[in-house]
Amino acid sequence: MIIGFDGSRAFDKKKTGTENYSYQLLKALAKIDDKNTYIVYIRPNSQARNDNNGWPKNFKFVTIKWSRLWTQGGLAVQTFKDDLNVLYVPAHTLPLIRTPGIKTVVTVHDLGSEFLPSMHQLKQKLYLSIMQRYQLRGASKIIAVSKATKRDLVERIGIEEDKIRVVYEGYDKELFRSVKEEILRNTLKYFDIEEGKYFLFVGTVQPRKNLERIIKAFSIVARDFAASKLVIAGSKGWMSDEVYQLPKKLGIEDKVKFLGYVADKDLPALYSGAKALLFPSLFEGFGLPILEAQACGCPVITSDVSSMTEVPGYVRVNRHVAGKAAILVNPYSIDDIVRGMEKVQSAKWRVQSVKAGFENIKRFSWEKCAKETLKVLLSS
Repeated sequence: MIIGFDGSRAFDKKKTGTENYSYQLLKALAKIDDKNTYIVYIRPNSQARNDNNGWPKNFKFVTIKWSRLWTQGGLAVQTFKDDLNVLYVPAHTLPLIRTPGIKTVVTVHDLGSEFLPSMHQLKQKLYLSIMQRYQLRGASKIIAVSKATKRDLVERIGIEEDKIRVVYEGYDKELFRSVKEEILRNTLKYFDIEEGKYFLFVGTVQPRKNLERIIKAFSIVARDFAASKLVIAGSKGWMSDEVYQLPKKLGIEDKVKFLGYVADKDLPALYSGAKALLFPSLFEGFGLPILEAQACGCPVITSDVSSMTEVPGYVRVNRHVAGKAAILVNPYSIDDIVRGMEKVQSAKWRVQSVKAGFENIKRFSWEKCAKETLKVLLSS
């Protein structure tokens, strides 16, 4: 079988969610599949060429030299040139026009623009709305990264349930593990933070990440835990100016550190040294930082909505928290976030949480993701 793979996001220098997914899945497919031929479509400025020597012979890279309309123009044209059996797009959008008869598979990460329309740019809302309501119905198969996303596709978009396969994401096992001693000390020294004395957020600074409530909740906790800081690791997103101004307004600007984009190699140390990952997002299709944190022995505080109720592994204790692998909070309640931050101070709970987190991550791997994705591609 000849599989076309949209690699337009896979080789970005600064990878975030869908870019990491594309790259890690492609690498995992290269490890498990030496029978099928892959044509990986990349952009002109892609870093894939620097990486190319490590790929097996059944993986071929084709540069599509379109600076604009890469998917709807360049990739669409390419489907008429190459004799593909199936075209796979790992992030939301298929070309609307493509060679007749070609099978298509697309991964949908979330429907955030449906649930939080005010927190998405207008062009993004319009584009995703068209894609979701028109082209997803025309896809041969759809991969959803969580049961929550599958449910949203069925209920919100009207996709047939049998057409959707749930395939969980993985995490980089070689990279994300507990960091100790010299590496930990040197990394934290570089960022000017102290081990065990900060809460950590990882993700793009944008509205749906709920950072305004996170900062307000931290301002309350900081009164009782004077040595604590809030460390925010992530690039600046749109509608984020208020977030950057908020610590000063609350009088805690000396306790909140914005690190900007942090390279993957430094994240394990940040997770390992943190009091907890603070991730009460308003909506997530999967929530990869949860797994990364657990792999590094970092307790997790996350939301009781969307996929965040299924990814971290938990036992619900009451309406406010969940025990064992994660604390679940109502992301719209500052008081609830505060309660989660207070609970994580318990040394006994931290030990139990870290142990449960290590057990939970055994459910996830990129190899497993690749094997299940390949089954979908071959059955399309």
